[in-house]
Amino acid sequence: MRVLFITGEFPPMQGGVGDCTNEIALALAQRGAEVSILTTALPSPAPYPPSPITVLPLIQTWNWSALAQIRKTISEIRPDIVHIQYQTGAFGQQPMINFAPRFFPSNAKRVVTFHDLLPMYLFPKAGRVRDWVTFQLARTSDAVIATNQADYEKLATANLKLETLIPIGSNIAPPAAIISSSARNLLRAQLGVQPNEILLCYFGFLNASKGGETLIRALAEIPNAKLLMLGGQTGESDVTNLAYLAQVKKLIDELNLTRRVIWTDFMPPAEISARFYASDICVLPYRDGASYRRGTFMAALAHGMAIVTTDVGAKHSQTRTPIEVQAASANASPLPRLRDGENVLLVPPDDTHAIADAVKRIVASPELRAKLQRGALDTAQFFTWDKIADAHLALYKSLLHKN
Repeated sequence: MRVLFITGEFPPMQGGVGDCTNEIALALAQRGAEVSILTTALPSPAPYPPSPITVLPLIQTWNWSALAQIRKTISEIRPDIVHIQYQTGAFGQQPMINFAPRFFPSNAKRVVTFHDLLPMYLFPKAGRVRDWVTFQLARTSDAVIATNQADYEKLATANLKLETLIPIGSNIAPPAAIISSSARNLLRAQLGVQPNEILLCYFGFLNASKGGETLIRALAEIPNAKLLMLGGQTGESDVTNLAYLAQVKKLIDELNLTRRVIWTDFMPPAEISARFYASDICVLPYRDGASYRRGTFMAALAHGMAIVTTDVGAKHSQTRTPIEVQAASANASPLPRLRDGENVLLVPPDDTHAIADAVKRIVASPELRAKLQRGALDTAQFFTWDKIADAHLALYKSLLHKN
């Protein structure tokens, strides 16, 4: 089986969609698939390390001029499956990719994974046109993958040929062994954390949906705490992240918290893992609620962190199974719930005081912290890349069998 992924970002570019695509591609290659990646050309490309997958960084910009290169690549590779990993920011807010499957050669099955359903910016007051453009990609594909229950239900209204629910996993694989207590203490000291201080961590790029300003205001209410901003700050796909980062840094200065906020930069996975383990509590105050579509949230679960995050609410509850889950997910177990006090502590979005109170609850109760850590690890077992790759392979085979 030949599979061609089309993605706007791919390592060494920074971004969760690229990391997710890489993990799925490697796992599919281990199962015997021939996998190629069509992605963005880098200004100063470095040689790709030896890999069982073929990376084709050929697209300069994802506007309509890229369509000819996409068609050329499909014609040369002759894949059985063309699989778009969709997130509008990763494609530079360009609508071309939403219409591209209409122009693919008919011999290839067209699959799209929606990493989110955020509409692109087209023009002022575009309104419903933006949603119409987003759903065009779904309607012209042979199969649509949602990564979480909320998006599954939205897509289910679009009269699709085939829809399934396949989650993503952690884009940072935890090491086989947790760092020792002495190594943890040494790293905390190197970060400037005193023995009597609590170290909170936040993982992921900053943008308006991530609740960064709420997190900073909560830090001001938590005595003897420092905040580790873990990983790259803005990524490379969404230029609006830069403006939001400036807002957050301005707030830090206004609240005199500069000495209590520790910034890292993009770093290798092993260093991310070590800093997760050096932290006491992970705080992820998403404004739109915690979701299994968030690679940063999945990484915190996989590392067994005590997590404070936001309640998705009843409408977007993770407790329900899909209305109709076909193909790969037909016999899959329902996604695990986010249970307040068991695998996470849930607070309302944009609630500074609730975040601070939740952190204080965990600090005051080692038993609660240990329970949340165990619950996070148990939840993460549902989202291994092996299981995710098997679900993809089953979906592909079902499409080709129909053909």
